[in-house]
Amino acid sequence: MAQKKNGFNYSQQQLRDMAQDILDYARSRGATACETDVSEGCGQTVSVRCGEIETLEYNRDKGIGVTIYLGQQRGHASSSDFSRSALHATVDAALSIARFTAPDAAAGLADPDRLWRGEKDLNLQLHHPWELDAEAATELALRCEQAAFTVSPQVKNSEGAAIYRQESQFVSANSSGFCDGFATSRHSVSCSVIAGEGEDMQRDDWHVSMRDPRDLPNPERVGDYAARRALARLGSRRIATCSVPVIFEAPLACGLIGSFVQAVSGGSLYRKSSFLVDALGKEVFSPNISIVENPHIPKALGSTPYDDEGVATELRDVVSNGVLQGYFLGSYSARKLGMQTTGNAGGCHNLIVRPGSQNLSALARSIGRGLLVTELLGQGVNYVTGDYSRGAAGFWIENGQISYPVHEITIAGNLKDVFRNIVAVGSDVLIRGGKQCPSLVVGEMMVAGS
Repeated sequence: MAQKKNGFNYSQQQLRDMAQDILDYARSRGATACETDVSEGCGQTVSVRCGEIETLEYNRDKGIGVTIYLGQQRGHASSSDFSRSALHATVDAALSIARFTAPDAAAGLADPDRLWRGEKDLNLQLHHPWELDAEAATELALRCEQAAFTVSPQVKNSEGAAIYRQESQFVSANSSGFCDGFATSRHSVSCSVIAGEGEDMQRDDWHVSMRDPRDLPNPERVGDYAARRALARLGSRRIATCSVPVIFEAPLACGLIGSFVQAVSGGSLYRKSSFLVDALGKEVFSPNISIVENPHIPKALGSTPYDDEGVATELRDVVSNGVLQGYFLGSYSARKLGMQTTGNAGGCHNLIVRPGSQNLSALARSIGRGLLVTELLGQGVNYVTGDYSRGAAGFWIENGQISYPVHEITIAGNLKDVFRNIVAVGSDVLIRGGKQCPSLVVGEMMVAGS
């Protein structure tokens, strides 16, 4: 089949036919149950650095995944070959694996009563192709980077500006009668620059991702903001060790919420490897925090009518005034815990932290003296104990004003205490992937400096 730079090589019906062929063949080979995913994707990335093209990449991939059940024995195999003989060989491989695995009481397909049946059209608008050739993408990337250089002569170097577009489609099917699929898209603009010279050099970046390219900001705005962030960090100092309030800027607050999600997800819970085991119905955040999961927002990056098992997704409260209302479970982890799936096989879907009424400047005034964190380094999170220690950079706040940049510091605490000590929530909501979160103020954390 001839390869194309834009669009898909297969129709949804062809993917459905392949999925059905896999299910039929698995049944004929003695499988008691089977589920499969058939997918393809294509995209383009163009990056420039210092006015020259650095990379130009096209990607086109496809794959099938097959999970076979023999009673409660499970086997999985995958392939990137869509020929009929390869589909059947993949089923045979999964069957062979299943025969040698130990029975698992939690193994099996999702409850048929929970599967998405297409009862209503959610009109999620998840697929928006970007007809952008390499020449046009290069022009956008150059405009983005040039905008950064234009801000100030102190912006002297660049780590690159990039334009990324991606489309994918899939069909998921199982022997309980579920068969559905759809196409999605994700496009982004990013820029990373270096300001200063000599020993006082700082870098920063910014990026924006959207389903619909028409919703992306002008590339000049992204480059301009990345440059201003880098410039603001010039003259960074070290500070003395102290215990003060800490503001997590919105992008980092999204990461903080991500740590919460991992701690209350099925695998961590049934393995007892989470500091929030048995926390359902208990206060895990301060009363300032309420979090909703809404999988049905049109164009949102975390939207989907069903999870990776075909279980219908639902609008639900995850945290209400600090109290944990629900975990993130797929069918397997739910059975291990003696619970019901929450429709989160594969992860969370559009987590929205209820915003407050104060912007970032007002949050700084509210704490008087403390730290605004804008960058975190390292992976210092122990999900068993909740201990949290990360390298950081940001800005020192004195007399309610953002006074000067700081670096080479470490912030530390325990996430149990951090979550329960969020004393204020900002109004500056940022969307990053499947999370929508404003800046968050933690009442007190240890800041290790010089």
